[in-house]
Amino acid sequence: MRHVVLHALADGLAPADVYRRISDFRRYPEYSDTFREVSVEPPLPDGSTLSDWTVEFRGGLMRWRERDTYSPETYSLAFEQLSGDFQTFEGSWRCEARDGGTLVVFTAAFDLGIPSLAEILDPVAESTVRTNIAHVLRGLAGAEVIDERAAAARG
Repeated sequence: MRHVVLHALADGLAPADVYRRISDFRRYPEYSDTFREVSVEPPLPDGSTLSDWTVEFRGGLMRWRERDTYSPETYSLAFEQLSGDFQTFEGSWRCEARDGGTLVVFTAAFDLGIPSLAEILDPVAESTVRTNIAHVLRGLAGAEVIDERAAAARG
């Protein structure tokens, strides 16, 4: 399974504000043309939501449905694909106070489910995920990606 970790810093914004912005999945297509459509259903009794995603990938479209579980008390959320084009797609977002702003940590693990093409497609998919999340963070919160090793060293 392929893993992606992305760190970004949103200067001058509180974690609660950044968390609220990244939780607004419907707005993602405004910040990256790769996100064609994101629809979010009303919350379930446990507070989680179901969302449907359509994203460009290698000249085609990938679609999936995921469950999004929100933890506003820790400014984090988790997602897990329920059905769709990935064999596996899951991850999380976390926002924490850092240097007068907010450090955003995005993690994802995925498997496209095509072992014979994994060496070719997985690096492309990883790059696409990184680029798209960076665009969304820049658009939603003015956040800029920072070096992951430096962010980890700072704690």
